[in-house]
Amino acid sequence: MRVRLSRLLSLRRLARNERGVQLAELAIVLPILVTLFAATAEFGRYFYAYTTLAKAARIGTRYMATAKVSCFEANKAKKLVVYGNTAGTGSPVIDGLTTENVIVSANASLSDICAGGPIPGVPETITVRIKEFKHDPLFNLGALMNNSTFSLNVDIKPSVTMRYLLTTPLV
Repeated sequence: MRVRLSRLLSLRRLARNERGVQLAELAIVLPILVTLFAATAEFGRYFYAYTTLAKAARIGTRYMATAKVSCFEANKAKKLVVYGNTAGTGSPVIDGLTTENVIVSANASLSDICAGGPIPGVPETITVRIKEFKHDPLFNLGALMNNSTFSLNVDIKPSVTMRYLLTTPLV
């Protein structure tokens, strides 16, 4: 009887003991917080890449809206989008971006000005699109979750269209 009573008292003492509870709570909450911080950082990186590419496309479109529509000027606009200057010197505004990722088209067509031949008359609009540029994530969530189909390596495809400002027919 005494043995039972002493066991019961030691169990009550153990139940009232709160040492180590904070460590158990931390073990439960820490993975959730780390995942939230990683997701926030990854979204920020994606948003930065998208806005940088959208601004670059906007600059290229502004350039083409006031330039003669030709393959030569379209190539200069592509260099302006990728490098920030028409000479094509320096490093790209975002790592991995090349002039092959940039399409300059007229009249809302998806074909590149250089690939589509001469444009008859005066175009109404000029469009600069970024194609096949993938966001490079820091965290491979598919590997972390043991799921090969889940990835944050998604396409970034900004597109900017502006009215063509020159009014003289192209020769």
